[in-house]
Amino acid sequence: MTRPFPAIAFSLFLASPVLAQETRFEISFSASAHAGPMERDTRITGRVFVALAKAETPEPIRQIGSWTGQTPFFAADVDQLAPGRAAIIDSRSPGFPASSLKEVPGGDYYIQAILNVYTQFHRSDGHVIWAHMDQWEGQNFTRSPGNLTSEVRKVHLDAAAGYDIKLELTRAIPPIPMPPDTAWVKHVKIQSQLLTTFWGRPIYLGATVLLPKGYADHPDERYPTIYVQGHFGLGAPFGFSEPGAGGGRGRGGAAPLYPQWTSDNFPRMVAVTFQHPTPYFDDSYAVNSANNGPYGDALMQELIPYLEEHFRLIRSAYARVLTGGSTGGWESLALQVYHPDFFGGTWTGYPDPIDFRRYQLVNIYEDPNAFVAPGFEYNIPERPLMRTPEGQVRVTERQMGQFEDALGSHGRSDQQLEAWEAVYGPVGEDGYPKPLFDKKTGKIDKQVAIYMRDHGYDLTYYLKQNWSRIGPQLKGKIHVFVGDMDNYYLNLAVYMLEDYLKTTDAEATFDYGRPMKGHGYQPWTNAELVRMMAAQVEKNHSR
Repeated sequence: MTRPFPAIAFSLFLASPVLAQETRFEISFSASAHAGPMERDTRITGRVFVALAKAETPEPIRQIGSWTGQTPFFAADVDQLAPGRAAIIDSRSPGFPASSLKEVPGGDYYIQAILNVYTQFHRSDGHVIWAHMDQWEGQNFTRSPGNLTSEVRKVHLDAAAGYDIKLELTRAIPPIPMPPDTAWVKHVKIQSQLLTTFWGRPIYLGATVLLPKGYADHPDERYPTIYVQGHFGLGAPFGFSEPGAGGGRGRGGAAPLYPQWTSDNFPRMVAVTFQHPTPYFDDSYAVNSANNGPYGDALMQELIPYLEEHFRLIRSAYARVLTGGSTGGWESLALQVYHPDFFGGTWTGYPDPIDFRRYQLVNIYEDPNAFVAPGFEYNIPERPLMRTPEGQVRVTERQMGQFEDALGSHGRSDQQLEAWEAVYGPVGEDGYPKPLFDKKTGKIDKQVAIYMRDHGYDLTYYLKQNWSRIGPQLKGKIHVFVGDMDNYYLNLAVYMLEDYLKTTDAEATFDYGRPMKGHGYQPWTNAELVRMMAAQVEKNHSR
């Protein structure tokens, strides 16, 4: 999640004298740097960060976007911070991977500060909260328009001697340019009335539409649709890229689709990706939730009908198919099982946990703690969160908890664990998502776990509870693929889903590939996948 960023004006100086062993940053902004929601109101509520990088490039703030990285950063909330007043980050401020400024080894660092600006929401459920309003950047605060940042400067830090460094934020990140439409790719952005009502502010949904060969030449023809689920992005579905336009490999590492998609003998289908960022993540998971609001209804009742009206899509279940990987894998399966008579099949790849008895390695219903393995009295093993396909642990649940705790208080980290809590969990008394587990201790809240299960987000449990009603409509529609060494242990929940569906007449298919296949495993090229989905549409139509 490191993206380029314009040069920014910056000023830095050392205050003196420095108290013994005092380590802190004082971060302020000028009135000219921030235009508040009211002409005379330039105060900011949000979260301020300072990044301490050993490498000059990419910019330090870009180096804090990865929870597998080694660039220390520290943060603090600010409440109605006025221009010229300083926000303080000191040895008590949360950080990652070092937990305190005092733990940062002495040496030369490239430092940079950024202020993530929050918006106040008066929600229809009665709660008033502050969170970052996505600016169509996909909840990446290091590139979000309107956030304030500083220039990079090299300094020497020594916690033993102490330091008090003042940084000034003097310029806002400019708007992100939107990609232009082409003959093949169109972009849509509409205001959702359902979400606007819930959040008390205008909320938008978007879509990127990939048109088939001959679309413009056959104005009376309607087409089947592939709904490709995944994280926020404005690129075309399947990584489709026209010659000379840049672009890379498609989803799952598959080869670019352009030569096949534009050929004479390729299936004529429309492919669509959604844009639906929330104040808690770059993606809503395509479902209704207590914290995010009615995103599921908004997609099904507002965005899809808009697309079907404006792009000559076949308005029938047999012609709507789904696919997606990781977050998009969970979404594609959820959309299919929640709406079995609306979609005609899903090809679900390496989905986020679809059985919460395997919430990665955690059983949220039985395990007392997310950070450590149960059943040990001595030498208690730490729970891993990510591994290589060879099995080498890269990040633990505890480390991820520390990372998210540093990125945002009240569930506002915009990262994976807290994104799930915002989607699946209840609203806390303070109006923010109620945590499934404490990010400092790992203790699991069983009431939250049961809420997640009983509100239908554990998809295996949902299928078990509702199979007599929805099973007949799902026959032959579920196809799941995941590597047997998925980097995030997502294969474990898939095994449990397969075990259950084997007891039914679902005719579901599962593919785990050859040994040591990690996250992103896909058994086919994107062109082969499209041909398979086209065959399913034809089969559905003949029934």
